[in-house]
Parts: sequence; C-alpha cells; structure tokens
Amino acid sequence: MPEAFNEDERHLKLLSMFHYIVAGLVALFSCIFIAHLIIGIIAIVSPQMFKGNDGSLPPPFFGWIFALIGGIAVLSGWVFAVCLILAGRFLARRKRYLFCLVMAGISCMFVPFGTILGIFTIIILQRPAVREQFK
Repeated sequence: MPEAFNEDERHLKLLSMFHYIVAGLVALFSCIFIAHLIIGIIAIVSPQMFKGNDGSLPPPFFGWIFALIGGIAVLSGWVFAVCLILAGRFLARRKRYLFCLVMAGISCMFVPFGTILGIFTIIILQRPAVREQFK
C-alpha cells in the first residue's frame, strides 16, 4: 500500500506541474486574438485606413465586431488559464476535488495538450486512494 500511495503522490505532483504548463500555453495562445482587438479598435477610431479601392469605407459595426470578438477571446482564454493554475494549485494541496475534476473535463477542449492533461487528470482523480486524499 505505501508504494501505491507514493505513486499517487508522484502522479498528483506531475499533474499539478502540467496544469501550470498548459495554463501558460493557453494564456500564450489566447494572446493571438489581441491582433483582432487592435484591428477592431483601429477600425473604430480610424475607419479611413480600411478604405476600399472604390473609396468606400467598411460598415461602422465592422470595428465593433472585431474588437468584441477579439476581446472576448482574449479574456476567456486568460480566465481559462487562471482556472487551470487554480486547478494545479488545488491538486498540489489536495483540495476542491470537484473543481479539479470539472477543469479536467473543460481542459479537454484545448486540443491536444489540454485533452491529454484532462484525460490523465480524470483517470488519476477517479482512483479511490486519490479520492481519499482530497477529504
């Protein structure tokens, strides 16, 4: 039994560390949408920069749509990254079992790294010995 306990400890420590790594990747990839946010702001402030060959300007809502979608994408990516960091922290401290399990499921949407992390986290968290450590 002590060997299994040590193995579970090691797995939880690794999962915690990988949550931090995937959170960093999520935050980094969500920064890509800052370009959309900037394009939207430029289109709102200075629409003449997007003048067509025939001299026509884009519709006024063009900039707002770009800025809104870019802002939502950046914000949701950063919130997801913070939640992954919290899940890694909770795994290390053996707290908030359900939060860790839900975040494992949600992280499966971030293909391929989040999917791998989520599946392994769900498998490890379903072990009875690991479940006991969270009580």
